[in-house]
Amino acid sequence: MACSPVAMQALMAKECTITDAAHGRRKVSMRYRLLAAGFLLAVLGCANPPSATTAITLTAVAGNAQTGVTGSALGTPLTVKAVDGTGAVLTGHTIEWSVQAGGGSVSPATSITNASGIATTSLTLGPVAGANSVKATFSGTTSSVLFTATGNPPITTTNPVLVATVPVPATYGHHDTFVRDGIAFVLAWNAGVLIYDVGNGIRGGSPANPILVSSLITNVNGVPGGAQVHNAWWFQNPTNGEKKYLFVGQEGPGTIGSSSAGDIHVVDVSDLAAPVEVGFVHVSNGGANNAGTHNFWMDEQRQVLYAAYYNGGVIAVDVSGSLAGDLSSRITAQVKPGGAGNTYIWGVMLANGTLYATDMLSGFWALDPITLATRGGGNNVPERFGSDQWVVGAWAYSGGWGTRSGVRGNALKVWSLGTPGGVPTLVDSVIVPNVTTLSDVAVTPDGKALVITAEGGSGGAGMYVYDRVDPRRPALRGSVFIAQGIHTGEVAVINGRTYVFAARDPASPALLIYDITGVVP
Repeated sequence: MACSPVAMQALMAKECTITDAAHGRRKVSMRYRLLAAGFLLAVLGCANPPSATTAITLTAVAGNAQTGVTGSALGTPLTVKAVDGTGAVLTGHTIEWSVQAGGGSVSPATSITNASGIATTSLTLGPVAGANSVKATFSGTTSSVLFTATGNPPITTTNPVLVATVPVPATYGHHDTFVRDGIAFVLAWNAGVLIYDVGNGIRGGSPANPILVSSLITNVNGVPGGAQVHNAWWFQNPTNGEKKYLFVGQEGPGTIGSSSAGDIHVVDVSDLAAPVEVGFVHVSNGGANNAGTHNFWMDEQRQVLYAAYYNGGVIAVDVSGSLAGDLSSRITAQVKPGGAGNTYIWGVMLANGTLYATDMLSGFWALDPITLATRGGGNNVPERFGSDQWVVGAWAYSGGWGTRSGVRGNALKVWSLGTPGGVPTLVDSVIVPNVTTLSDVAVTPDGKALVITAEGGSGGAGMYVYDRVDPRRPALRGSVFIAQGIHTGEVAVINGRTYVFAARDPASPALLIYDITGVVP
């Protein structure tokens, strides 16, 4: 066993009784024996000395390169490991910790290596934003290692600024908005698609003064409940001249896990002032209208539309060339990643060469974008119904919906995508209090801000803006509270400013446009 200096002092203070043949029993001082024969330290179990022929190596094990708020303690202790040149761990030795820059403090200033050669301390960052550093030194030697950290100013909150409110006909409500090139497509249920100039120039509109260009109610296609316009994607076909299409999702009645209804409607918007529906995609899923679409994503270079089709799974549709009529034969792939009875796909997103899908029942999946075969993930959020997701770099975020077995969907899940193939690994959660659903998740184009919308609960519904200084731990920067709740929030940059186009829930549905420029510096 190894012993600390305190334990060694206790041993040195002991006396023991020795019996020999010539002199019988007598007490002798253990302190005397230790001083007279230092080699007995190892025999008595005290610190193992480094090999006399090899150098000491001190390495950083954990805690390097952290960020935190000035004046606060870092979350991960600074940790070193001591070994000799043979690789043998050095136990019971003193490590000295000294602040080199930043004006912070360490506690403790010295620590003792344990049986694994490990020693730790905690760093409290200095009061001024910027670089901090701490040196760990193996006492009595020149062997050392340097830890660095960055102190950020305390987080200040700046709430989003409402710049426009656009009432939406109360034919249930406003579900989503697609914004591109200064044009906002408002998906207003049975009021259809409402097309606004919010900075394009064709009508002189702006985010603060949206101007209606045109509208269209898509076909019902025999789905109970009507057009039920839910979501859209504006695709500017690069191989078809001026031909431009809007893919519109119809969300009909459904039951989680077993049924849904609704088609993809194809609208020619080459003339935004006169949109015309020209085709549709239908997924029967083994029966009439029992699979329905929800959210879209596109690979515009390959001209492939991906659709979350609830209990129908994920489908890929070839949308190249001219589009007209029944386009169901253009479905090139389909998958139910959770299997029958365990698939109810909410949303899809293509990023880093992988297609990601959130399933309300079976969690967060990584799929092959060509075949839709599963690459990994899934069955990783058993306690909540999943909702929307966003992928940025090596990180992803997903929300939750409603209540599942008494657990509310109020957790923003944080995923690492560092494994081969971009397979998601859950690393953390951010709980939003007083809400039931986190229905939409998006990251701003500059990657700095994370926006989520919230519904249900008592007093927390609305919109939240977080920074991504530490992508694993988003920090709240601003919020707005809307008692009715906000269902979706589309992020768009127009004339250098960043806006969120938010869908306010019934009973008085509306498009709310917020300026979030500067909420996250």
